[in-house]
Amino acid sequence: MEPTALTTARLDLRPFAPADEDEVYAAAQDPGIQRWTMVPSPYRREDAHAFVNEIAPNGWREDTGYPFAVRLGPGGPLVAALGIHRRGEEGYEIGYWTVKEHRGRGYMAEAVAAVARWVFTEMGVVRLEWRAEVGNTGSRAVAEKTGFRVEGLLRAGLIRSGTARDCWVGALLPSDLGLTPALPYLSAGVGGAA
Repeated sequence: MEPTALTTARLDLRPFAPADEDEVYAAAQDPGIQRWTMVPSPYRREDAHAFVNEIAPNGWREDTGYPFAVRLGPGGPLVAALGIHRRGEEGYEIGYWTVKEHRGRGYMAEAVAAVARWVFTEMGVVRLEWRAEVGNTGSRAVAEKTGFRVEGLLRAGLIRSGTARDCWVGALLPSDLGLTPALPYLSAGVGGAA
């Protein structure tokens, strides 16, 4: 897929570039990011270099992942990272982290909402899934604020650092945002198709 840039009222979302390496490295030194996300721990300079120069651009090129650097306006500081990853043939999952100094200002919810609209309208995604290790209340708050419905707990649903961990799982559908779904949806719940 061709790399895409998005904007919101306060944020500029664009694919990661080599110039982002120093900010990614600095942000990922936060023990909270290392604890709750899939970034390597310890996070080394080589990890940041590989991410911005290989992993991120290869995801776009190979249609396997769509990572965005989230900045406070064009040319502003890096406030977050957000990515959509393919899970198999038809599944898509969202993941994110916020720079410690920028938490609690609603930036991540704003970015998640923009990217969700993009994947539903431009990519025709039917379901966007969110997972977070049980206890990651910050990630869960963002997911719920942006309309994800927490669907339950997956035992041993995440593998991190050689350990299986329980995780919460939730999903967002186009209809949750008032958008027309790419496919008809026949719900098992009361109310039929959405």
